[in-house]
Amino acid sequence: MNKTLLPIRLVFVLLCASAGWLVQITVLAGDRYRILPAMVGLGIGVLVVLVDVMLKGFSLRALSAVTFGIAVGLLAAHMISISPLLDSNPQRGDPMDPATIYLIRLGLFVVCPYLAAVIALRGKDEFNLVIPYVRFVPHEVDVPLVVVDTSVLIDGRIARVCESGFLSAALVIPRFVLNELRSVADSTDPHKQARGRRGLEVLNELRKIKNLDIRTPESEVSKREDVDAKLVFLAQSMRAKLLTTDYNLAKMAEFHGVAWLNLNALAKSLRPELMIGERLDVDLVKPGKEDGQAVGFIEDGSMVVVSGGRPYIGHRVQAEIVSVLPTAGGKMIFAKHVANVE
Repeated sequence: MNKTLLPIRLVFVLLCASAGWLVQITVLAGDRYRILPAMVGLGIGVLVVLVDVMLKGFSLRALSAVTFGIAVGLLAAHMISISPLLDSNPQRGDPMDPATIYLIRLGLFVVCPYLAAVIALRGKDEFNLVIPYVRFVPHEVDVPLVVVDTSVLIDGRIARVCESGFLSAALVIPRFVLNELRSVADSTDPHKQARGRRGLEVLNELRKIKNLDIRTPESEVSKREDVDAKLVFLAQSMRAKLLTTDYNLAKMAEFHGVAWLNLNALAKSLRPELMIGERLDVDLVKPGKEDGQAVGFIEDGSMVVVSGGRPYIGHRVQAEIVSVLPTAGGKMIFAKHVANVE
């Protein structure tokens, strides 16, 4: 039980018992049943607290959906009850007597609100999109939205992209994505656990970035298999783009007409176009196949083979590009050693 709510609940139960005792003093004014009213008040207080505990997890979004459904159901029942269908007129020889009409109307006022509340509760996500909450926050109405999935948080590059200021859209991270990320971090598999914890660290880095708009809608899924479909649905309903590194999810979004963003495509587009004769700094990490060669990598991950660089393995050197060979995984750059950087 929540430590903050526990004293409030205890005080409420004691107040109910005290109210019963005061009723015995002021209303009943007798000594015969002095304990009984206090016990009745205590029982009512405990019953209310039990209902409160049973409603744990019942969010404001669900409450608003149920309230809206009950209102619609009552309106429908009222419209039916005042319609000519239930207009009793003995002069016209109506077969229904007033008692039957009363029972029918009573049934309408019970059944219609129930059905409408259940329908609204089942479609609470759609209800939240049709009638959104009004929040007094300084958001522009036309701010572009980007729905983020779990793979992007685990990937980690989203934090550096947002920190650079190139992504001006508001990040939408649904609650079920956070729950999925937490379940991955709690996995018994060490590899999954490490990936999940990295995702949580990236999420904390995003929250520390100033002027970054992060929104966490209270959206849920009943099955883990429905996460991808729910992400596409949210992006489509909110007219947002979907940010993911999952190929299957991207293709599902493309099929439903949802624009999607790929960090891998972004990283590939940011690779500089290298020309023969240009100089670059490269960290040499291992020897090459030929004598005197050393292999290193530049910031975008491209491999650079530096002739004459074997004595400088473990250092950063400056090399001049001799040729560039395109490969399936990127580019292989051949260069010659010019000078040492460090």
